[in-house]
Amino acid sequence: MHPEFAPIAIIAALSLLLPLPWHWRARNIATLSIIAWLFITNIIYAVGAVVWGDNADIVIPVWCDITTKIIIGTNFALPAACLCICMHLEQVASVRVAYATARDRKRRQIFEALMCFGLPAVFMALHYIVQGHRFDIIEEYGCRPTTYISIPGILIVYVPPLIMAVATLVFAALALRHFLKRRVTFAMHLAASNSALNTSRYLRLMMMALAEMFTSIALTVYTLWVTLIGVPIRPWTTWDDVHSDWLRIDSYYTIATPPILVKSYYGLWWVIPASTFMFVAFFAFGKEAVDEYKKCLLWVASTIFRM
Repeated sequence: MHPEFAPIAIIAALSLLLPLPWHWRARNIATLSIIAWLFITNIIYAVGAVVWGDNADIVIPVWCDITTKIIIGTNFALPAACLCICMHLEQVASVRVAYATARDRKRRQIFEALMCFGLPAVFMALHYIVQGHRFDIIEEYGCRPTTYISIPGILIVYVPPLIMAVATLVFAALALRHFLKRRVTFAMHLAASNSALNTSRYLRLMMMALAEMFTSIALTVYTLWVTLIGVPIRPWTTWDDVHSDWLRIDSYYTIATPPILVKSYYGLWWVIPASTFMFVAFFAFGKEAVDEYKKCLLWVASTIFRM
């Protein structure tokens, strides 16, 4: 039993509220989506740790139906958001667009919304193609999605996040190239582009996107590796065959689970809270965040304590 899981997940979720105001005002859809997906997933992890902390019983199955799909969506949303951030940083740092108009910003917001929310929703639906049974319940962790390990399963669940991660690397490299090429006049270039970015924000966004992207790559590769150790690749024969036992719910108790899988569950659980704290660390202590804290303290002092 891991009594630390629920408090850590809740603290991680609440910590995301610290950088939220600045990103909300900036209408940065990609970073707002990271906050949203991480917040929801941390809450799911906290509930799982409380409800299934010492059991793998089948309770509130509808909750599991919903949350397992959200977990699938998170695996696509985070790399998609990092890709959007690096694409934007590359565009801002280049000379292709001298000045971002309101129409340009609106177009970017629509694109990022489609990438960060629409694309994950599509893959949440596509996952049903390779969903061999309803879901798994793992003692201490709760509900987890299940995938019929086959070539279509790998192509739908594991390959797209890796493709987005590679694309993120490409755009990050181009953005860094632009930055190094114009490092002397970079601050003036950002100011002239009307992007609401300065050099500090630019670099923090890039470092955050790269850190989240490498975490996503590690998560995807490790999950696939652990899965293939336990389950060989099977042929995807027919729809009826793959979904013949779709209503089945598998329960996994720690005492009956191979040690390598127990360790992998533990390591994979920490990815979401760690990604959350990493995201918060990049933005919760910047100048914008400190200014927000000062405003909140002044409001509390003037409104509540009448100082």
